[in-house]
Amino acid sequence: MLASRLSAIKPSPTIAVSNMAAEMKAAGKDVIGLGAGEPDFDTPEHVKEAAIKAMRDGKTKYTAVDGIVELKEAIVEKFSRENNITCTRDMVTVGTGGKQVLYNALMATMDAGDEVLIPAPYWVSYPDMVLLAGGTPVTISCPEEDGFKLTPEALEAAITPKTKWLILNSPSNPTGAAYSAADLTALAEVLRRHAHVYVMVDDMYEHLVYDGFKFATVAEVAPDLQDRVLTINGVSKAYCMTGWRIGYATGPQPLIKAMAKIQSQSTSNPNSIAQWAAVAALNGPLDFMADNLVHFAARRQLVTSSLNQIDGLRCFIPEGAFYVYPSCEGLLGRKAPDGKVIESDSDFVSYLLASEGVAAVQGVAFGLEPYFRISYATSTEALEDAMGRIAKACNQLD
Repeated sequence: MLASRLSAIKPSPTIAVSNMAAEMKAAGKDVIGLGAGEPDFDTPEHVKEAAIKAMRDGKTKYTAVDGIVELKEAIVEKFSRENNITCTRDMVTVGTGGKQVLYNALMATMDAGDEVLIPAPYWVSYPDMVLLAGGTPVTISCPEEDGFKLTPEALEAAITPKTKWLILNSPSNPTGAAYSAADLTALAEVLRRHAHVYVMVDDMYEHLVYDGFKFATVAEVAPDLQDRVLTINGVSKAYCMTGWRIGYATGPQPLIKAMAKIQSQSTSNPNSIAQWAAVAALNGPLDFMADNLVHFAARRQLVTSSLNQIDGLRCFIPEGAFYVYPSCEGLLGRKAPDGKVIESDSDFVSYLLASEGVAAVQGVAFGLEPYFRISYATSTEALEDAMGRIAKACNQLD
């Protein structure tokens, strides 16, 4: 009954971990969930008020398939104001979250045999979306010694005549690594030599950067490549609007038109109320972001310093997002109190959950082992408790 293509993909591991933690809590178990990539801060009041007004004004009908004019205009202005990217409304698409925008782009462009380059560690959905679209994901290992970032040499070596896309996520989920303008300029030099390669840029964590890091994006540092770049963003993370499900992108007009065609035959328009809320978010004050970032930065310091004090763990200090991706290599081969040997990052996160009720995500899900991902988008109290539990669990390993 089921399509054979489903055998090539798996459910999202991050969602699976969050669901497992929720089920355990519902069963009365003491669990701290560090798997979800979702800010614990509330949506700003002016955004919620805009949604209420939209409902009262009767803006509850179908809209244009890929976004209302007012939202597209706000997106055009956002790209100009914040990213130095010049675009027009017919170069903008709006979807039900950034995930749909990514999926639409792949569905609109992939043929059998087309390859998509995906730096690893990667967001868990990239390879499976490529497979669903009929393409071939090609992962490029980006080790910790390279800051978990793609180097020009690795990119050059991975490109083949079959390469259709490069997916670049900065700041990164799961590592928090971010590409500077200089990093992107070096990658752009490689891309100029390969005119058949398009670039899908996932900038969802754009505003979540630390220590004075200056965010940059490909179409900004290499405007001559703009006709080959799809720049994807959304309101989920920085605006604390995960459940509103609004993502957007700018790219070449023919691609944007093709993506709208895909969306017209799948979900049609994004939620009308959420679109008006997104207008308010993009056009409104951003002072709340600075306040939130202060808390995120303090949590990053708490988590990285705590993990780096635990024997057997090593934690890279990320430039952005709200994740850390510590190595558990130093724990492999050690024995748990029940006699089970920790042989992989999957074994370690299972042990953490069973022994101390801390839910994290295994590194194998992100394409680089032996690591695990922790989200610090939760309360400081919960993080302090979780760090203590992780230390206890590690100290109990023989």
